[in-house]
Amino acid sequence: MRPRPEALSIEEIRSRLADLEGWSLENGKLRRLFTFSDFTEAFAFMTRVALQAEKMDHHPEWSNAYNRVEVDLTTHDAGGITQLDFALAASMNAATP
Repeated sequence: MRPRPEALSIEEIRSRLADLEGWSLENGKLRRLFTFSDFTEAFAFMTRVALQAEKMDHHPEWSNAYNRVEVDLTTHDAGGITQLDFALAASMNAATP
């Protein structure tokens, strides 16, 4: 098992958010709503991200309704947002068509 990162300060989170398109800080979590053309495209996105998340051993809180995927990221065992959350968010952005 890899060592887990520590929670980032609010200043560092805000600084990193400036470079992360589409994401915001809400209720202590990174949040983004992805919208796709239809359910198949949304589900394909979730499948791609699920494989990456498993490799990272870091899993999103998310929900899907038709063409939308709502995502919240936090590192529960660190008690806040870590570099893992930013890495997964960037990976999700790269996985969009």
